[in-house]
Amino acid sequence: MKIVLGCDHAGFQIKQIVLETIRKAGHQVLDVGTNSPEPVDYPDIAERVGKAIVEKRAQRGILLCGSGVGACIAANKIPGVYAGVCHDAYSAHQAVEHDDMNVLCLGSRIIGPEIARELTKAYLSARFSKEERHRRRVEKIRKIEAAFSGKGIR
Repeated sequence: MKIVLGCDHAGFQIKQIVLETIRKAGHQVLDVGTNSPEPVDYPDIAERVGKAIVEKRAQRGILLCGSGVGACIAANKIPGVYAGVCHDAYSAHQAVEHDDMNVLCLGSRIIGPEIARELTKAYLSARFSKEERHRRRVEKIRKIEAAFSGKGIR
């Protein structure tokens, strides 16, 4: 599987750990930055990750920022991106299995290196269950997304 990986300056501190974990799990990585601790804006990185997903250059993504929340909000503005902040292993795999999450958002100021490894492994090993109840619920989410695409609130 190809995984797109992106981080802002706050997420840079655990990016290398996540990158190594992805590769050790046998996946390819599309790194969309940032590549230093110099300040960058997380919406720009979230857009790069989301674009790679919707353009099918990657099957899943991982976004890193300070809390995981800002990057998650930005990524979820892109139709076809289903991002979630996860700081425990259960959520990291369950969100894929039940909700078909395709972007994992991690807060580098919340978790440490070992938790980052654990969450990355849980996320990458999970598969959407395709059980009827989960398919039905995900389809409802996609209908909501379609109904509101391009109808932002001002």
